[in-house]
Amino acid sequence: MDIASLIGLIACFVLMVFGMVFGKGFGVLSGFLDPPSALITFGGSFMAVLASYKLPDFVAGLKTFTLIFKTSAMDVSDIIQKIIDLSNVARKEGLLSLEEAASEIDDDFLKKGILLVVDGTDPELVRAIMETELASVEGRHKDKIGFWEAIASMGPAWGMIGTLIGLINMLRDLSDFNSIGPNMAVALVTTLYGAVLANWICNPVAAKLKGKNAEEMMVKEIEVEGLLSIQAGENPRVIEEKLKSFLAPGERKSTGEDDLGGEADG
Repeated sequence: MDIASLIGLIACFVLMVFGMVFGKGFGVLSGFLDPPSALITFGGSFMAVLASYKLPDFVAGLKTFTLIFKTSAMDVSDIIQKIIDLSNVARKEGLLSLEEAASEIDDDFLKKGILLVVDGTDPELVRAIMETELASVEGRHKDKIGFWEAIASMGPAWGMIGTLIGLINMLRDLSDFNSIGPNMAVALVTTLYGAVLANWICNPVAAKLKGKNAEEMMVKEIEVEGLLSIQAGENPRVIEEKLKSFLAPGERKSTGEDDLGGEADG
């Protein structure tokens, strides 16, 4: 489990509650709970996004929430080492020997590339096919990221709609001045709900999914470059150095590269 996501979401909630009750006691929490406001803000936000998506896509988008708690199974150093091993096999036994090695690989993207190389496909065509699939995968990822970004943009908007509804109802009857303050507070709760939905849930989820997408795209680009280098018959050591160039200096060191004195960049 990605413990950072869990800690972050829980800590945000705890800090919000602490800010609400500090110096006042837990009794004030009832003032922040208003079912109609929650219905307008949360219901309106999700239903507006539903109107923008097909139902299966909407459901699929909701399911991606669980992805932020999953750790990546991809180890870039292991993948680079796997490609180096494949290059050694190809160098000693020829490209056709990679077909047997492909049967032991779980990565469908890498396996597909190996089989294209084994079949003698032109290198430019191999690159085109792999990059087309890579673009397709990234496109699907961006759709899911866009789903959460859409909800994040809807949350504050629907919170404002709920606040306006509350203010209109309050202004219709100003005969009781003592009720203006409490009614104003209830009206503002919807704005709070919208901000919470966007900044506690949706924006962090979108950011986490963006990070996972960037990591997967980098791994796939490494695999494409590695396979094309193997197909070109390059020396395994040259391939290793080429693939390590995708990594920050600090990460290259962990794969066995000598420290050249460069600073690790972000």
